[in-house]
Amino acid sequence: MIRILGLIGLLVLASSCKEDKKKMDVVADTMKTETVAESEWVSLMDPNLWRGFNEASLPDNWQFKDEVIECYGTGGDIGGDIITKERYDNFELYLEWKISKGGNSGIFYHVVEDSIYKAPYETGPEYQLLDDEGFPGTVEDWQASGANYAMHVADKSKKVLRPIGEWNTSKIIFDKGTVEHWLNGEKIVSFNKYSEDWKTKRNSGKWNDFPDYGKSDSGHLGLQDHGAGVWFRKVKVRPL
Repeated sequence: MIRILGLIGLLVLASSCKEDKKKMDVVADTMKTETVAESEWVSLMDPNLWRGFNEASLPDNWQFKDEVIECYGTGGDIGGDIITKERYDNFELYLEWKISKGGNSGIFYHVVEDSIYKAPYETGPEYQLLDDEGFPGTVEDWQASGANYAMHVADKSKKVLRPIGEWNTSKIIFDKGTVEHWLNGEKIVSFNKYSEDWKTKRNSGKWNDFPDYGKSDSGHLGLQDHGAGVWFRKVKVRPL
């Protein structure tokens, strides 16, 4: 009996240490970001800095409250996305997010706004957000969380996606064509937009219906409503 109780105690201690490590990883990632002078960052937690894509105001499927940006997931596949009023070329974007069970969403950049486009994904690259484990149906590597959607897959050896209900930290860096995707303190995607590899992927067929995808080196940042609940906090950008 004593041995059994001792084993149970060790299991409880191991579980506790694992949870403490998760919390420490999030803190460490936040500290890395904060090593850059805070004055270089622009907070995007103000609703006045956003509006709907091809709209004059913020759609009602989004809410800014208690230092969290919440998407209700009622906008459907097209029509519910929001973009920053400001445009960015070279930048570093940092944010924290969590998603509902089975959810799908994304973060866009270099979005071109025009009446000829129905949604940001027609022009802007997407850092994919997904419930990899709970999403209904098959999840291809190019559509899993952290991937450059339909272009570059995330490095599975470095990728750690937190369980539903827990906050993830993400970072996108675009610097003169060099792009990095970070997830929970690890760089999981890296590529050069001007490389032959990028051009090959761009012309592989996925984007045949969207000839202007990825062509702009400047544009709006965007958050996607893809029919799921998703939450963002501590959203900020640093021009490079």
